[in-house]
Amino acid sequence: MTLKLHNSLTKTIETLEPLRAGEVSIYSCGPTVYDNVHIGNLSAFIAADTLRRVVGAQGLAVKHVMNFTDVDDKTIRRSREKYTELDPMTALRQLTDEYGQLFIRDMQLVGNDTRALTFIRATDVATVEGMRSLITELYQNGFAYIADDGVYFSIDAYRNSGKVYGQLVDVTTASTGNERIQNDEYDKESAHDFALWKTKKPGEPAWEFLLDGRDLSGRPGWHIECSVMSRLELGQPFDIHTGGIDLMFPHHENEIAQSTAGAANPTYAKVFVHNEHILVDGKKMAKSSGNFYTLGDLMNKGVEPLAFRLLVLQSHYRRPTNFSLENATAAHNRLQHWRTIAALRWQTAIDKNHEIDELIDHALIQFHKALSNDLNTPEGLQVIDDVFSRIESFPVTDLPHGSLNNLLQTVDALLGIRLIEATPDIDDEAKRLIKDRRAARENKDWAESDRLRDVLAARRITVRDTPAGTIWSNGE
Repeated sequence: MTLKLHNSLTKTIETLEPLRAGEVSIYSCGPTVYDNVHIGNLSAFIAADTLRRVVGAQGLAVKHVMNFTDVDDKTIRRSREKYTELDPMTALRQLTDEYGQLFIRDMQLVGNDTRALTFIRATDVATVEGMRSLITELYQNGFAYIADDGVYFSIDAYRNSGKVYGQLVDVTTASTGNERIQNDEYDKESAHDFALWKTKKPGEPAWEFLLDGRDLSGRPGWHIECSVMSRLELGQPFDIHTGGIDLMFPHHENEIAQSTAGAANPTYAKVFVHNEHILVDGKKMAKSSGNFYTLGDLMNKGVEPLAFRLLVLQSHYRRPTNFSLENATAAHNRLQHWRTIAALRWQTAIDKNHEIDELIDHALIQFHKALSNDLNTPEGLQVIDDVFSRIESFPVTDLPHGSLNNLLQTVDALLGIRLIEATPDIDDEAKRLIKDRRAARENKDWAESDRLRDVLAARRITVRDTPAGTIWSNGE
């Protein structure tokens, strides 16, 4: 089954055709590690994780790289505020190490497989050397110039060379300003020459850089970091570049420009995949609006991280996701229902049932088909809802362990919901309590039956009585 993806470069849905047979390279813009990431960031990383899972399900080897932006205006400013007693370089590293670890924790909590990622830092020795090398190349080829505060990329020179600035968005001459952008807070409405390298300011960390006989000791600009990190790990061109739609311009547009200036092949990444924003109660998330949430904020409100993941997957990645406590509750209930089905694998009595095996096989085909069609997760989730509802209509004694287990493993592998992990088998003591409760019900000892139900509930085991017998599930 071929995978089709919407390519932001061509504005069309295309069949993925890897640059190298049997393998796919993916680069995802990672976090700027100066604070806890917000749920909008996490939704982008969930989309990227899901993409990697679906690509891998096509039988392709995947190398997925994600960067840490651990030097920019925000990281420097925050490190100076937080660690006033440390020298600038030590303060920067302490801050970014701390928030880098917190980011990894949040990624794992929402079901992202961090083991499948290759992480790279902007301040790694090889990255810094690569940035100095690329900037030198751009300068020598006339695409960069030295100013009083650093080295800047010339958009005019890039255009005059015959390249297109505005491959992802429509950037007209009228929207191109003559001034330079000196900080990392970029104007989203107009294009300007942007900093490749910034000379050192008092109290800032700095790396040595000698260009054209001038001492430009300082630190890199934001955009150059991703160009170099992707090239170091994946080469150029590579297959897929992911990120939130807010990164399309100027960040990704500038990556393309500085990566292809002077190159015979104008391709930086073959496919760009951008996910839409997350909204909170239908509004854009902003600290000033009081609706700016981190994962920790959601957990404090009782939202389970994997329920948040399911909420994100309920929307197509190219459509806004609306977070609300009501929607989070609905996602939580859906997740709990799926876990109830997952727990049935411990209670099945047979390995095969032709009717149910065929039902599950058909559902898996439809599931793969939905996800292979531009990651249509809403349709994929509906397929799983439908087959789980059908499975519930059968007595548990008729359920085949083999195909049910395969269904659950596939859902976990492609959606990262961790159904199997969340539904371990109960211990012998719990099984004895269920057996005793069954005997109490047969003897019409309803008080003892209720007491044993409460004992099981205290152990987070929910029991449900059906015509085919008692069914248990891992409770809340």
